[in-house]
Amino acid sequence: MSKLHLFADGGYSFLEGGFPYSQGVIAAPGFAFRRVRFSQPVPMAQGFEWIRTHLTQAHRPLTALAACELRSPAAFSLQGFKDFNKGYVQVLSDWGLFRNNLNPVGRSNLAPQFNPPQEPGFYAFTYTVPEDSSLPRDWVIAGSGEWPEDQPFPEGIIARGDLSPSGIATKAGYVLDTMQARARGLNADWSRLTAAQVYTVHDFAHLVAPEFAVRGMLGPGLSWHICRPPIQELAFEMDVRSVRHEIVAPI
Repeated sequence: MSKLHLFADGGYSFLEGGFPYSQGVIAAPGFAFRRVRFSQPVPMAQGFEWIRTHLTQAHRPLTALAACELRSPAAFSLQGFKDFNKGYVQVLSDWGLFRNNLNPVGRSNLAPQFNPPQEPGFYAFTYTVPEDSSLPRDWVIAGSGEWPEDQPFPEGIIARGDLSPSGIATKAGYVLDTMQARARGLNADWSRLTAAQVYTVHDFAHLVAPEFAVRGMLGPGLSWHICRPPIQELAFEMDVRSVRHEIVAPI
């Protein structure tokens, strides 16, 4: 199990991940999460500037940024994904978020099948705001596909190349197990799930009863984003959250 770290300057704790992102975040007592979704994807540089301005106007430090949801024109090669992450993490470092080789900010990054953006950009972001400490704690699980990141790529992809209903079931089962394992690592209350986002271009209707329903995930409904995961060859990704405050920013 990954280590849970307190990020006091942001008002949340995070489950340790790799260089590009943490595995998930949970609001500290006295804080809640606020999620802002853009009405359409915003290019990276413009998005970071919009977030900076928004946090300033909300009287929140840049370190309050807790999670980002990105969109890209197409899935990256593994090297292209690594190259993209360098520029992204540099901004987090400049903002005082990336420290001691630890990245507290959770993330998902998907490639829409239809009407993709012309360049990588922001779809949504989440940050902390002061909240009554007696209320349940908000949490966000970062996006994960069917590749255990301690395994070689692409050999370690779960059911690699198998896009049959059985193959998609195997991939989805692994991803769902990962979502719940990360929730346990955060000490998050799974029963308070408010959103579950599925990212795939493949039909997964046959999994609603045996996978999603039995895990208690249908209360808030499933959001199917017809997108590809961020790295070529991956086919199924998810992220989940329990966030009370959500708004849409018109762009």
